[in-house]
Amino acid sequence: MQFHVYLAGQIHDDWRETIKQLAGQEQLPVTFTGPMENHDRSDNIGEEILGTQSDPIAKDEAASEINNLRTRLLLDKSDIVIAKFGEKYKQWNSAMDAATAVAQNKPLILIRPKELHHPLKELSERAQVTVETDEQAVKCLKYLFETD
Repeated sequence: MQFHVYLAGQIHDDWRETIKQLAGQEQLPVTFTGPMENHDRSDNIGEEILGTQSDPIAKDEAASEINNLRTRLLLDKSDIVIAKFGEKYKQWNSAMDAATAVAQNKPLILIRPKELHHPLKELSERAQVTVETDEQAVKCLKYLFETD
């Protein structure tokens, strides 16, 4: 059995690499995808594909359409979603991806610090598991493959 895991959440640190490394150390049969982590590519993809837009709002909208297509397809193909919320940045994309996972009935592991319990309480209630660390999320994945 192999699972496809979508790593939703902020792109301002290397938490995805940490999850991948920990899963690799455990030799978990999982593959990972997630949002475009190259900020410039994500911001400019609309113009790369559709050409120069008339203003910054049109540029953002063109990029959003293409990024949303990518995200939806990858979320649809995932077996489980891990969404991480941190304290430092506003987490609009994390919230959108996590809410989409919930709406699609995708199993969700939510990673958030204890300090964000209150603002994320409703989302946490809909997740299958809420943890505070990357290590705890990987331990949840590992448990899925245990047979005894």
